[in-house]
Amino acid sequence: MLNEVKSRFTGEQTNYGFSKVVNLGYEEAIEKVTEELKKEGFGILTEIDVKETLKKKLDVDFKPYKILGACNPPFAYKALQSEEQIGLMLPCNVIVYVNDKSETVVAAIDPIASMQAVKNETLGKVASTIQGKLKKVIESL
Repeated sequence: MLNEVKSRFTGEQTNYGFSKVVNLGYEEAIEKVTEELKKEGFGILTEIDVKETLKKKLDVDFKPYKILGACNPPFAYKALQSEEQIGLMLPCNVIVYVNDKSETVVAAIDPIASMQAVKNETLGKVASTIQGKLKKVIESL
């Protein structure tokens, strides 16, 4: 069922995130998404190079795949104020990878989906705002 629901924008949506095949090389896509995230108030707290990590730890070859831990400090602060343990779901992950068709894909977590188990109206408003910002980033690529 994943990736079957077409979203309102130019990418695809799963039940936990949204993605877009971009007309950029892998490294260029990482630079561009980082730049677009900055425009929406996000910084990158963590970068996990999955390909490199799997090679180092398991000696297996894997496709180019990077996880960017994006954070928008004002909204992270609001979320933490309204729900003390919401840090379990922070930061917002954005991934860049090369799929089996040699296309570069950028995807972002849907914060509403990831936080839906938490019954907190204030948190829901924060998640909705962040969802809009992340969708805007993906749309701009």
